[in-house]
Amino acid sequence: MGLLDFLSGVEGLRKTKSIRHNGKRLSEILEAHQLHFQGKGGTRADLSGADLRLADLQQANLTGAILEGANLEGADLRKSKLVRANFSGAKLRGADLRNSDLTESMFPGADLTEAKASGIEFFRCDLAGANFSRANLRNANFRQANIKGARFEGADMGVTILRETDLEGVDLSGVDLTTTLMPRGYQSPSGGHPGHSDASKAATFGKDH
Repeated sequence: MGLLDFLSGVEGLRKTKSIRHNGKRLSEILEAHQLHFQGKGGTRADLSGADLRLADLQQANLTGAILEGANLEGADLRKSKLVRANFSGAKLRGADLRNSDLTESMFPGADLTEAKASGIEFFRCDLAGANFSRANLRNANFRQANIKGARFEGADMGVTILRETDLEGVDLSGVDLTTTLMPRGYQSPSGGHPGHSDASKAATFGKDH
């Protein structure tokens, strides 16, 4: 049985008080980080290489935190604040990121395979080389994000917004882009489903109405 098979509900998640990193409880690290974020002393959270598999991090404030190389497979990060957090090379396979704030976060080389990221605003995120294979990216917005070298095989990109994203060098072949909102004039390298540019969307709207 794989790790994610245990995710049958909240009972499969690990509480922050039961997780330790560098001799400290995760709950204590998060409390100190909150004070640091508020300018009340404390210490910025450095969770580099931390084992955070199946961690219950719902509504956690990790703004500006360091999570390079951390293992967050199956972690619940819903409604968390991850603004400018550093997830370089982190493992987020099957992680739940829905309703979290990822503004200007860094995920270069991160593994987001099968991640739940529908509706996420990836505004100005560094996602270079990230792996989004089979991830749920429905309604996600990659506005001004760096996705050079990112992988999207099998990802659900229904109504995903890529209109303000530089797609140079990005391979979207094999991805169903039928309802994806693409930059004006974008041509699919595979010659398959090119997605909706602003112009094609307007034309479709005219036909349907």
